[in-house]
Amino acid sequence: MLTDTAIKNTKPGTTPIKKSDGGGLFLLFNPNGSRLWRLAYRFGGKQKLLALGQYPDVPLKLARERRDEARRLLAEGVDPGEHRKVTKTMDASRTADSFEAVTREWFAKNRAKWKETHADDIIRRFERDVFPWVGARPIQEINAPVLLAVLRRIEERGTIETAHRAKQNCGQVFRYAIATGRVDRDPSADLRGALSPVVATHRASITDPGEIGALLRAIDSYQGTFVARCALKLAPMLFVRPGELRKAEWSEIDLEAGLWRIPAEKMKMKEAHLVPLAKQAVAVLLELHPLTGAGKYVFPSVRTNDRPMSENTVLSALRRMGYSTDEMCGHGFRAMASTRLNEQGFNRDWIERQLAHSERDGVRAAYNHAEHLPERRKMMQVWADYLDMLAGKNVIQLKKSASS
Repeated sequence: MLTDTAIKNTKPGTTPIKKSDGGGLFLLFNPNGSRLWRLAYRFGGKQKLLALGQYPDVPLKLARERRDEARRLLAEGVDPGEHRKVTKTMDASRTADSFEAVTREWFAKNRAKWKETHADDIIRRFERDVFPWVGARPIQEINAPVLLAVLRRIEERGTIETAHRAKQNCGQVFRYAIATGRVDRDPSADLRGALSPVVATHRASITDPGEIGALLRAIDSYQGTFVARCALKLAPMLFVRPGELRKAEWSEIDLEAGLWRIPAEKMKMKEAHLVPLAKQAVAVLLELHPLTGAGKYVFPSVRTNDRPMSENTVLSALRRMGYSTDEMCGHGFRAMASTRLNEQGFNRDWIERQLAHSERDGVRAAYNHAEHLPERRKMMQVWADYLDMLAGKNVIQLKKSASS
């Protein structure tokens, strides 16, 4: 691996000198003193060389980024050298209306309303699966067969759902292009039924009372970090989404009132959510507070208190406890609670509101974060008591406080 010090200490010789940085990237020291970044790679059975700039105009970090980008293209079956030629030869008058230019314009106008992770997924999907094939083409030249060929490449990798999402995103771009006068119609609309259907998969969950009890006992004896064990204890009691749990902040939690207020920007449906805390949940949080209460996050990362714990923490813990991907996942606690509460006759509206599922009535949605709160508070306490019973190997029937 190269370092800036090593580069500066290397003197030019009478013949070119090559210093490798790994992954095909090397720095060529010429007798005239120039230092040129080059990437050696193979494509179509042929050895090729790609120029990545001159040091120090292109510093070591940027050279590595360009190498990684080129290797990403190779992994997708794209020759990075040819990709550069196509990009460079794009006629300036056509660039503004190229598919990539229009897409990035659409993306910039909509990014503010998306979560950062969702926005990143969208643009990376375009950069990985669409731009290499049609990004440089004028958007008005892209018809249904051309778009289908792009989506077929994704489909052939076995990522059917990604292909459908790419089709949906492309349709959004074309509709934006219609509105801005670049095209007359959306060719993605002609591809209805052209892709393989997405096979629905259900998230693994444990719903049998006896098996729930075994899981709860495994959580109680989990040998991982204390923070992870507390998160595992709260997951079945609160049954919020995994991302909502791991990003919980102490400022959102009122231990005295027994209430967790999740702001709208953290919720999938962009609607504020209230989570009543049973006395057992408050007890877990009180035990955790001396360890993490001085920081922002209830469940901070093991590396830094400035970030929440990893999205894989709960999932990894379940695997360490012996639960496979077919048996239980982080989202499975939601299905567990929903199944048992519905089977015991609790009011469906209370359950759905506690799960923070979407509200079809837009006016009602703006005011329903506190809907059924007294009833939900009672339901959550009964649910926590029931989990305690299961953990103690006493399987009982839930006693509902009311029915629909």
